Amino acid sequence: MSALLTAVVAAITLVTAAPVYPQPGPGTQVLDQDAKLTGFPERGWFKANIPFVDLPDKQIESVYYYRWRSFYEAQKYTREGWITSEFLGPVGYSAPDGGIVAAAGHHVYEGRWLRDTRYLDDYLRYWMRGSGAGPKPATEFLNKNTTDWAHQYSSWLADAALRRAEVTGDVGFAANLLPELKRHWERWSPQYNTEVGLYWQTPVWDAMEYTASSYQSPDPYHGGDGFRPTLNSYQIADARAIAELARRTGDRATERTYRERAESLTKAQEKWLWDKDKKFYKHVMRDDNPDRVKIADREQIGFVPWMFHTAPPGNAEAWAQLVDPQGFAARFGPTTVERRSPWFMKDAERGCCRWSGPSWPYATSQTLTAMANLLIDYPAQSYVDKADYVALLRGYALTQTKDGKPYVAEAHHPDEPRWLYDGRNHSEDYNHSTYADLVLSGLLGIRPRSDDSVLISPLATWSHFAVENLAYHGRNLSVVWDQDGKHYGRGQGLRVYLDGREVARQADLKPLRVSVPRGAVKPLPRLVDDAANVSGSGFPEASASYSNVGNGDLPAQANDGQNFFLDVPNTRWTSYRSPNPTDWLAVDFGKPTATSDVRLFFYDDAGGVRVPAWYLLQYKRSDGSWTDVPAQTRTPTVGNDLTRITFPTVTTSALRVLGTPQQGSSFGLTAFQSWRG
Repeated sequence: MSALLTAVVAAITLVTAAPVYPQPGPGTQVLDQDAKLTGFPERGWFKANIPFVDLPDKQIESVYYYRWRSFYEAQKYTREGWITSEFLGPVGYSAPDGGIVAAAGHHVYEGRWLRDTRYLDDYLRYWMRGSGAGPKPATEFLNKNTTDWAHQYSSWLADAALRRAEVTGDVGFAANLLPELKRHWERWSPQYNTEVGLYWQTPVWDAMEYTASSYQSPDPYHGGDGFRPTLNSYQIADARAIAELARRTGDRATERTYRERAESLTKAQEKWLWDKDKKFYKHVMRDDNPDRVKIADREQIGFVPWMFHTAPPGNAEAWAQLVDPQGFAARFGPTTVERRSPWFMKDAERGCCRWSGPSWPYATSQTLTAMANLLIDYPAQSYVDKADYVALLRGYALTQTKDGKPYVAEAHHPDEPRWLYDGRNHSEDYNHSTYADLVLSGLLGIRPRSDDSVLISPLATWSHFAVENLAYHGRNLSVVWDQDGKHYGRGQGLRVYLDGREVARQADLKPLRVSVPRGAVKPLPRLVDDAANVSGSGFPEASASYSNVGNGDLPAQANDGQNFFLDVPNTRWTSYRSPNPTDWLAVDFGKPTATSDVRLFFYDDAGGVRVPAWYLLQYKRSDGSWTDVPAQTRTPTVGNDLTRITFPTVTTSALRVLGTPQQGSSFGLTAFQSWRG
């Protein structure tokens, strides 16, 4: 091929190649985004996807950006598209390809703020239509009460799908899942008690082992089956969401049916689970409890009804317990059971996982979501205020540290600066809760709506803060608060921008509803990564000329569908300590496969593993020989970032990267991807 023809083909490839990231479009430039992302991998992903914030409390801010990085790490590409993982490494009780439904509602609440909608589109399909909705063994280890993965644990998926639609403006996607959402709701029916009018759940399948209520049963690990404010609130919220989606599609019969079901459950929850004397929602044992006596202890799950607006305004006195030193208050709290309980911190130091007092991010994020709803959506009350919300969020941020850096694991000591449950090569960057959503929808008060508007109702009372270029209804939303006008130089007061243009302002932080005309949403095409193999068995199969086996840097780590740059756990192949002058990593597709868009992520630890001095992308000919892929167009090779190679379509059974390391080092890849439309 002549040099001129090669250049022409390369130019055409650049024009026709699908964009990697969504284009943010016009917006404000109040914040220095590059400075906020110092030290981050693949900064282009974050700049295209996340809302940027500027907060005077740098502890809360640093954890905000860290939690977006950990959410990025949790995206796993599978044979069914993207899912959001809970653990970065595999566990034995997950659904196919690693999904765990326990925190799926949290994942959707958090991920709804991403500009690229493909992640949650795929994830919701996985739980509703994919293998996440498929059959599972009804065993003690995997929950003997249910027969499909989506019901292994309690969840609130219909509600989460609707709340996500309020951010994206695309109610149609959630409405399209309506048949599956109805089926998902109905499949809880075996755990519905007609006498009480509520659902029962085994505490462990609420993702809560060894709770205060569990210790009062014959089975402290699983816990006694009981009527709980968790699953019942989730079912109320999901029924309401289904009714709303049915209303949007004109299905009045379904709307009426599910509104009635939600109302019936709400009345039953109030009748049976609200303790009028102790002013709290509680667990009620199902068995050997004919009078339906509530347990004596207040557990943190008693705040869950406010997370879904299922508690009436008159029950607000429960929130006095959140700030009570004998209730749930703690430096690194809240605690999972009140301190008055005789079960408080029982056996908590014996090992994971005991929800009898430790601070649990899963529950903390539920409580903070519930508290924001109480303060913004409910009538005024005298038990907690905005300052309490900020203090609790700050305590949550202080919890999420380790060795002076942001970090989240499974559970934290409520009174001491240490993680209780933090298993090496297991708990790192544990994705079992929300945080960014709490900053955006609670602290900064970005309250999504299903109509063409947004409510701005901040709980922060600082002198300044900003959220910039938040993807909302196809527009870029920015909110800047500057009490004296000196911090951002845009004038005093609260200012709201759409696509970089100021559309509203006011002098104070009172709630402000702003009209948001729908923008043109242009979702990126769904692509397939033919190189990904989550299971590591069969094809596509990765191999290498040399691997640092002792450190676990195996070839299959480079095409496992995950892409992050941690030392522990690792998900990379390296040639560390290789005696070879050059090394290669290959992916065998197992059959002739068309390829034209390869994305490489070279690992760089600034020490023994660096980006290669040079590399070649090669494909296997039909005769088994290797040759360079012609007419390659490459982006710059940067460690811990995307290197994209586009070229005219080649059909081949295998690709490989052949590289020479820099002097005194080796090279490695955290991800080897081959994408097609």
